Amino acid sequence: MEVLTQMEGLTPDEDVLAYLPMAWIGQNIFSYAQALVTGYTVNCPESPETVANDLREIGPTYYFAPPRVFEALLTQVVIRMHDASLIKRKLFDASMALARRVGGRILDRQAVAWTDRFAYALGDVLIYGPLRNVLGMSRVRVAYTAGEAIGPDLFSFYRSLGINLKQLYGSTETSVFVCVQPDGQVRADTVGPPVAGVEVRIADSGEILIRSPGLLKEYYKNPQATAEVKDAEGWYHTGDAGFLDSDGHLRIIDRAADVGKLASGALFAPKYIENKLKFFPYIKEAVAFGAGRARVCAFVNIDFEAVGNWAERRGLPYAGYVDLASKPEVLALVAECVDQVNADLAADAKLHESQIDRFLILHKELDPDDDELTRTRKVRRRFIAEKYGVLVEALYGERNEQYIETQVKFEDGRSGMINATVPIRSARAPAALRAAAL
Repeated sequence: MEVLTQMEGLTPDEDVLAYLPMAWIGQNIFSYAQALVTGYTVNCPESPETVANDLREIGPTYYFAPPRVFEALLTQVVIRMHDASLIKRKLFDASMALARRVGGRILDRQAVAWTDRFAYALGDVLIYGPLRNVLGMSRVRVAYTAGEAIGPDLFSFYRSLGINLKQLYGSTETSVFVCVQPDGQVRADTVGPPVAGVEVRIADSGEILIRSPGLLKEYYKNPQATAEVKDAEGWYHTGDAGFLDSDGHLRIIDRAADVGKLASGALFAPKYIENKLKFFPYIKEAVAFGAGRARVCAFVNIDFEAVGNWAERRGLPYAGYVDLASKPEVLALVAECVDQVNADLAADAKLHESQIDRFLILHKELDPDDDELTRTRKVRRRFIAEKYGVLVEALYGERNEQYIETQVKFEDGRSGMINATVPIRSARAPAALRAAAL
């Protein structure tokens, strides 16, 4: 904590908002432990329902949130802009195009043409400043995201607005802080170099190993679990796969257990693909499959609020999630997102063979109550592949649709069944996308 206080120049004048689950290490570090070290003010929201309003009212200077929070905030922005007038939408689109081009460079104090700098300053008055205020980030000096990988496009969006969002890497067992991006060295594809006092080593298997003063001593009354993650030399085995690049920055690929290879031997990192899909406001969750197979296929969960708003503006009636997810117009909307992801992957030297070949929109939302997500909303990929095996086989079996019945748990504790005929669609030919990117 003292290392980060010095690195970021934190002072007792900082304000933070304590809104995350109390059982999560991120809440305990940022809202308690570091506050004791630095002496800054910790603000508590009135209730879970008032967090968004409290965020705008307090205007924290030091902010921490998992990618899920940043995704939700972006979705709200997109929905509001879709409801705006044509002139406002055109102004927003033009301003964001400029921001994506020069905003991050201006934030990093890099050279930018004076014309672009002037246009960006004008955009800051008209668009970026008001948008930061709506997001509750007008006063943010330093913002961190961690917990899982954030999509590069989502990450770049916030930095383009002038929000100093940075990635950090760590876990409960490492007291959170392992790698942090220093100012001027922020990149979407890494989590930064190790902080002072932390050692990082990459095992022959590609797994990331860590040794530091903040490492766990042992799991409480569980020596077997301790021995599984901490070796005799004091290295903690993270279970994550990655590598240190030429600049000494750590790049996380995926969970070591999830990283695989396609039948061709090409690298397959499902989380990376899923995060690129989830950047789009219309996609809430995604699950990619491909390990040991000749091609990549994916399940998609639409964001019911965002897609519902999109459908209503087009006069497209629907009777609920299942009905909306099966609409041909919605399938075409998601196909556009998949095609854009494939275009990005086509330009990636290591992952160009992982372009999505076929996809479907799942007939229900993935839910922790149905054991499809963890309580921190991480996808349980293997469980989903087993539970929806008939859909996975339909994707790889060249079928155009597949009927399925699924048991679900309702909020009141009751169980029930939902059924649907799920349409399946092919993405644009991966080979054509690769050729277009060259």
